[in-house]
Amino acid sequence: MSLLQDKLAKYTAPQEVKAQGVYPYFRAIESDQDTEVTMNGRKVLMFGSNAYTGLTNHPKVKEASMEMTRRYGTGCAGSRFLNGTLDIHVALEERLAKFVGKEEALVFSTGFFANMGTVSCLTGREDYIIWDELDHASIIEGKRLSMSQSFKFRHNDMQSLEKVLAKCEPDRVKLIVVDGVFSMEGDVCNLPEIVRLAKQYKATVMVDEAHGLGVFGRCGRGVCDHFGLSADVDIIMGTFSKSLASIGGFIATDHVTANYLRHNSRPFIFSASATPAAIGAVNAALDILESEPERIENLWKLTQMALDGFKRMGCEIGNTSTPIIPLFIRDFQKTLLVTKMLWEEGIFVNPVVPPAVPSNNTLIRFSLMATHTPEQISFALQKIEKVFSQLGLLSAKP
Repeated sequence: MSLLQDKLAKYTAPQEVKAQGVYPYFRAIESDQDTEVTMNGRKVLMFGSNAYTGLTNHPKVKEASMEMTRRYGTGCAGSRFLNGTLDIHVALEERLAKFVGKEEALVFSTGFFANMGTVSCLTGREDYIIWDELDHASIIEGKRLSMSQSFKFRHNDMQSLEKVLAKCEPDRVKLIVVDGVFSMEGDVCNLPEIVRLAKQYKATVMVDEAHGLGVFGRCGRGVCDHFGLSADVDIIMGTFSKSLASIGGFIATDHVTANYLRHNSRPFIFSASATPAAIGAVNAALDILESEPERIENLWKLTQMALDGFKRMGCEIGNTSTPIIPLFIRDFQKTLLVTKMLWEEGIFVNPVVPPAVPSNNTLIRFSLMATHTPEQISFALQKIEKVFSQLGLLSAKP
């Protein structure tokens, strides 16, 4: 065994969890990504998906994806920088920029790359990246790769943010990066106050709309649109892998920033471009969002039903008000056990444990799609109450 293998062999956490029979990762799904999926030959209800709009199995989305494959082939065989730019990439960028109210947009091959490739390259050694402690890992990775000074502020704490801003040199670039909707906790950033502070301290604001797009705002334009602050947010990031039923991501911003990113963002320059199938799916999903506002309205009705149900049974759900509902357990072993027990009851949910959250904040992430039925939610609530009661995870009802 090499020195490297000897070092890596000491990492045994997955094996230990597997030995306990509660390993929750890489569970193979044998069907389409819908409200009900097949696993190990049996049907389970899916409450662990990010497909908030429920479009991954929509006939128009699938047909558009196949049509682009028939027309352009299965891949682009190169990066956007060189031979990998198709006319449909350019057209989608123009559409996305208009959709979120910006001058230009750049399409990346993944949402992770969109964040990492933007945060890592915009600021210099004497500049500042200021980030919420619960920002997504792609933002964290971007700031780690940057040469800039990095300051963290307490989650959604505007006093903490202002203290950080006040420490920065006033004539240096200050980039504030936040999630619009926080992916594990489901709460929404205090964007009005962030924008106010940014103007006061002459900072730039970037908002990750991965979980806000397709959920908030007019026809799903996101949290920035929901607050009426799209013009005040300098950089808007979005993903295709959630509400837009595809894979990829984008950055929407002004002409100057887009020009710099286009020629300096390494993940943009050195990664193969998004496939024609992915671009076709995104366009079809946008068509549906713009023509079916009732889809998002139904998502919010289902969200309220689930929130009310969890509150009634005594679950700790934090500050969420979105289709992402955290069920806090605050115990690593119990979090994995609950995941297994719920799967045995026919409910798929995701466990959230370190490093995604601090060790005292472990939780089950229950997420909704617009295509769930009230009956499916009622069934899930019943099973969750059963399992949580068995493990003593419910607070006393008033």
